[in-house]
Amino acid sequence: MQKTSNGNFKYHVGISSLEQIATRADKVCVLNILGSESTDVTPVGHAYSGGNVVFGTSPGRRGQVLETALGGVPVFNNVREGLEAGLRFNCGVVYLPPSGARDGVAELIRVNPELRKIFIVTEKLSVHDSREIRALGQHNRVDIFGGNSLGVADSYQRVRIGGALGGDNPAEILKPGSVAIFSNSGNFTTTIAAYLRMGGWGTTTLISSGKDIYIQYAAPEFAFALANDERSKAAVLYVEPGGYYELDAQFTKPVVACVVGRWKSRLARPVGHAGAMAGGDDDAAAKEHWFLEKLCVDGVFTPDNPVVSKQGAVVTNIAFIPAALTAVMRKNGIGHDFAPEASLALKPWFGSNAGLDLPKHLDLPEVEAIAPYGAQITQLNCQIGVTYPRQSMKDVSGASQMDPQTQITSLHGTSLLEAARHPMEANLLLALLREPASENDRALVNAAIAAEVNLYKRPELAAAEASRAAGNSPNVALAAAASLVGPRRVETARRICTMLTDRFAETGLADVLDENFDVRLIGADDGFAKLLLQATPDPRAEALINAITARRARSVFLRFLHSLGGHPTHDAVLAAIATTLAWKPLMRKRISRATAESLPWWLHLFGVLLGASVSAIEHKPSSFCGVSNEKLMNRYSLGEIGCLAIVGRNKADPGSVFIFDTLIGLLLSNGPGTISAQGAKGAVSADGPESPDRVQLNKATIGFLTHSGYAHGGNGYEAIAFLIEQFKETSLVDPGDANHGIDLEALAAKTAANYAQYKSERARGGGTGLQKIPGVNHPVFKDKAVNHDPRERWIHDLLTDRGEYNVFHAYYRALVKALFEVGVSRVVYCVNIDAVIAALLLKMLWQPYRDGLLSKSALESAAFTMFIHARMLGCAAEIDDHMNRGRDMDMRTAASQCRFVA
Repeated sequence: MQKTSNGNFKYHVGISSLEQIATRADKVCVLNILGSESTDVTPVGHAYSGGNVVFGTSPGRRGQVLETALGGVPVFNNVREGLEAGLRFNCGVVYLPPSGARDGVAELIRVNPELRKIFIVTEKLSVHDSREIRALGQHNRVDIFGGNSLGVADSYQRVRIGGALGGDNPAEILKPGSVAIFSNSGNFTTTIAAYLRMGGWGTTTLISSGKDIYIQYAAPEFAFALANDERSKAAVLYVEPGGYYELDAQFTKPVVACVVGRWKSRLARPVGHAGAMAGGDDDAAAKEHWFLEKLCVDGVFTPDNPVVSKQGAVVTNIAFIPAALTAVMRKNGIGHDFAPEASLALKPWFGSNAGLDLPKHLDLPEVEAIAPYGAQITQLNCQIGVTYPRQSMKDVSGASQMDPQTQITSLHGTSLLEAARHPMEANLLLALLREPASENDRALVNAAIAAEVNLYKRPELAAAEASRAAGNSPNVALAAAASLVGPRRVETARRICTMLTDRFAETGLADVLDENFDVRLIGADDGFAKLLLQATPDPRAEALINAITARRARSVFLRFLHSLGGHPTHDAVLAAIATTLAWKPLMRKRISRATAESLPWWLHLFGVLLGASVSAIEHKPSSFCGVSNEKLMNRYSLGEIGCLAIVGRNKADPGSVFIFDTLIGLLLSNGPGTISAQGAKGAVSADGPESPDRVQLNKATIGFLTHSGYAHGGNGYEAIAFLIEQFKETSLVDPGDANHGIDLEALAAKTAANYAQYKSERARGGGTGLQKIPGVNHPVFKDKAVNHDPRERWIHDLLTDRGEYNVFHAYYRALVKALFEVGVSRVVYCVNIDAVIAALLLKMLWQPYRDGLLSKSALESAAFTMFIHARMLGCAAEIDDHMNRGRDMDMRTAASQCRFVA
């Protein structure tokens, strides 16, 4: 074949200057013009270029047209039909699948002797097909671009051929100037043009070379055409790993090379572009070195290290390209093409530092958004609280999730192991407010709930007592009490919450603890004042205010009540507390208004459930479980109150409170799939969460309670009963005393031997009905020589760090080894989390049980009640989440998925 190449190439290169790549004289035929990609981008390029597409092909669609702003582009079955219709073209664009691209190129070349350029958008062409395409182009003196290219564009001539350079509005991005762009990435070709324009640099010709393994029009051809283009004074290259094309390129004009992809050196296969392969001496580090040598610089350009030469600069971040180019051109005595238009640095329209004190370079100022977004953002900023999109919440939760590998559940992103470190009141607020509680928050919630637990002569207590007298389990007794805590009980308090939120939000209040906030800014008209004040003192309100003062808690809303000069009602004080607790997460849009305004109901309900857990005999006019009402409200935490409820008397020593709070954290949730959570979510679904005001929180709590039972909730007693049986003949006095004098290894060996004998006898009898030892083994943690439940190990380490000892936990650890040694197990079983919970709870209750103050049935009720107190918080989170996100009746199962059995 006779050599017809421009320049010194040993192969055909028909293009001698960048201005020849895309011209107004070019006419285009598009293969697969009605494909999904072409139908999006061809009409835009056609209109921008003044109508350069003469026809397209799509087999079987002859006679159809591709609609554009300049009229319809005719479609034919194949290229020959278009030519026979009298249409002429010199450029072909290929949108065919990889398997058809080679044949498409062959068709274009075979039937059209006028063809001079082909642009292949198709990506992931095989090397074999790419070589054949190369041979076809060389033999017929056709320049080919791609594959995996987004085409080319010329800013001066307003032409775009193949692909989407310049986006949906090329005229906005492609402003004429003096810089050519050659990029392995199609999308970044446009992005770089936008960065340059903002920095005062326009473009000449833009080429998306593509990044298949085989690049048809590569860096050497670009460098040659750049040298001959009088318009182009410099070039920007965007370079990815893979290939040696750039090594052979000889540049005679300034170049800024953006070399990316160092992270790909750790990969062993292509990622993204097929040619962006790593692992050889053509990786990103190697290419950086090539360009450092070519451009005579000794380092990569950054704003802090602006290394440039007259030949150019190397960057690794496209954001640095405009600055690097400006510095290079300044060395060459060349100024901007036009005044810089703006900066593409991040300019947030809205943001939140989430209460964090950020460094200056991260604390970005907000700017006014362009229309129409500015008005929409202003409206959004006026919205109080978050609004979640509605969806079916069946077997779905935005509150809890379990890690299938560790079996550790998290609630609002907080691991239950972490929750076990915090007191009950903190976990209550985590459940409802979705974030950790401050010391002030804990003081407020302790006072508010302590004010509700003494139910002396209250109907809720009578209902619970009647239920217990009828032989019901603890969950049913509490459900009876909860049924009386209906929406009317807190209707006024919730209404006050709404009004406080509206009025204080208008002032821009940020910090509810701000002692300098002028509460006189808040008006209290007659209607509002009637809700907040009464003529005579309200004893319940006075007691609650005194409790808050005693706990040194603060609230701007309580200061507002005091400023009114009358006697606040109990509803007003409760609403003030609830609004204080909710304010920060509400303003940060962590919770919804529905959540914030339901908080008085939850506080009242939790207090009633704690109080109703205790027999009526412990509720006196001025005391609860032997603790005065004043002391309870002024000093007791929820953990201490919970201990009273479990034991039924004044037994709130620090050790017991620690165990109680730890158990509350561990038992908060086990994910949305648990029976108790399903009951709570089902109740919300039935009320209709799309009208959140109709959701009855007490009824949803009853759904949780009725879906707890002896197999789910009460089953924790099995391990307690097992431990009692093993220790009944010992002289154990204090389970927390490491010097207890009991040979735990011998005790465990005896239990293991007895169980081995029992198991052998059952096997001889057919092996049916084998009872397992509770608290031992786990279906996930079972396949190692020595197995551990990570939750059990975490609790063990926590107790060890605190200097705490638990003889029951130590016994379980000895038991799993003994079971292995006598051959009951082929591996050492893990001690599971149920055993830990039983050990912790029995340690707390051992002395009252041993002293005869707790019967075995009372012990079982205590274990069940412990579960209820913890899980009512986790289920409250599920209830609130479902109320905010769910759809009406979304928990139902379709009839088609139900089965009948006879």
